[in-house]
Amino acid sequence: MIAAHTCTQCRQSFEITSEDIAFYDKVAPVIAGKKEAFPPPTLCPDCRTQRKLAYRNERIFHRRTSDSTGESIISIYAPDNAHKVYELDEWWKDSWDPLDHGRDFDFSRPFFEQFAELYRAIPHPALVNINNENCDYVNQCGYSKNCYMAVKTDYSEDCLYTDTCITSKQCMDSLNVTDCELCYECVNCSKCYGTFHSADCSNCPDCFFCLYCRGCRSCFGCSGLRNAQYHIFNEPVGKEKFERFMKEVSWSPDSIAEYRKKTDSQKLSKPHPHTIMTNCENCTGDYLTNCKNAVCCFDSKDIEDSKFLIAVPNKMNDAYDIVGGLGEMLYDSFSVGPGYHCLFCGHCWDNVSELLYCMFCMKGSYDLFGCAGMKHNSYCILNKQYTKEQYEALVPKIIEHMRKTKEWGEFFPASMSPFPYNETVAQEHFPLDRAAAMKKGWQWREIKDEVPQVTKIIPGSELPASISDIPDDVLNWAIRCEQSSRPFRIVKQELEFYRTHGLPLPRLHPDIRHQRRTKLRNPRHLWERKCAKCKKQIQTTFAPERPEIVYCEDCYLKEVY
Repeated sequence: MIAAHTCTQCRQSFEITSEDIAFYDKVAPVIAGKKEAFPPPTLCPDCRTQRKLAYRNERIFHRRTSDSTGESIISIYAPDNAHKVYELDEWWKDSWDPLDHGRDFDFSRPFFEQFAELYRAIPHPALVNINNENCDYVNQCGYSKNCYMAVKTDYSEDCLYTDTCITSKQCMDSLNVTDCELCYECVNCSKCYGTFHSADCSNCPDCFFCLYCRGCRSCFGCSGLRNAQYHIFNEPVGKEKFERFMKEVSWSPDSIAEYRKKTDSQKLSKPHPHTIMTNCENCTGDYLTNCKNAVCCFDSKDIEDSKFLIAVPNKMNDAYDIVGGLGEMLYDSFSVGPGYHCLFCGHCWDNVSELLYCMFCMKGSYDLFGCAGMKHNSYCILNKQYTKEQYEALVPKIIEHMRKTKEWGEFFPASMSPFPYNETVAQEHFPLDRAAAMKKGWQWREIKDEVPQVTKIIPGSELPASISDIPDDVLNWAIRCEQSSRPFRIVKQELEFYRTHGLPLPRLHPDIRHQRRTKLRNPRHLWERKCAKCKKQIQTTFAPERPEIVYCEDCYLKEVY
């Protein structure tokens, strides 16, 4: 059975199936022996994702004062943010107790209103990191070393301007790379070495401007090759000609732009796979690995019996509407895990369970309702301690109150987010202008870069084309972005990378470069269209009106093998 619903935000129609209803019934919490069912979602899948992403500022850094020590710190929270912010080490200390912020539930007021007051009162960690070394300007990173301006970069070293970079070394300006080394301007690549300006490549060392290649080596401007070597724009040329060609390659900004243009042109003449999946069974979505029964999921690995999951790095079962994390029986949450049976939560980690409407609850906490900043706690409501019996008596009453206010079953409203909409990941995937965001009741911040303390500011267009003509003193300059006019600086580690590989200095601000990379990826949305070869109906992230040639899996494999 499939029922059509209208999204209360975008007014688009979306479906809720009998399988969806069965899942909602399965994960509904049982308190004091009674199942507390919640209604189906009122927002479509995209709007539900947008609402959660509006709580995630991953890569916009600010300089502000710690509310704990008074010292200057780097934070994802702006100086004028109303929330208390502690440096990460201070946040983990026992010098503050989240129970000190506990309060009684007021049945005359909406739950979200009361939680918003608690959420503003508790300290927030300035950054979300763990066990990094010499990584000041990073966020959502763990177990990394010598990284700079990196986001979601784990178990990596010497990586700069990366987003979702895992177990990699000396990679720069790259998005979603795994097990890579010495890679530059790469998107969706794995097990690559010395690979530049490439996308959707795996096991492809020394490749340049390549797309959808697997097991290739020493290729330039190629698309859809398998186990090839010494190819230029998909033509075999042999070792000597390839090496001669590479010696003549110019890495000036104009030449790179020309190579990009030629590669983009070639993209339209070559078939594209309708989706990218590895070892998956009965799945829909894109960029999935080792998944089974995953519906409309993206950028995830090792998930099973789940739907609407995004950026789940490993091991998640029986989950719906999740962004990041790991665990089981999770619903409409982000960054939860390892976790079990957590609903409507965000930033709750380290073996948490049975959490409802919680934020930043950690370290084995369980049976919490509407709590924030808890560590090793249980049977609390709005950060106030109760006995198990008191907790199980009060929570059903609060849920019944939330049913009357139409809050039960809904994630926190985006208007409660501590971040301006245009500083969050939501802006990357669901871009809005200021007027549209404000109309929805969301915050907005005009970008105001700090005035750089430099010896001079040079327009990007006036930089020397060759890295050999760049003096050491460039570290004391600021470059004015050719597109946005925003100033940015070059750091020593970055300059050394450019010099080692003969690459020109960037002319664009890091944020603009990141935006350009994100546009190389298809939207996390599925459309119905037909395979361009066999005409079979397929679900793909290529919209029907797009000009690319898109093949189903069978036709694509026959084409490239």
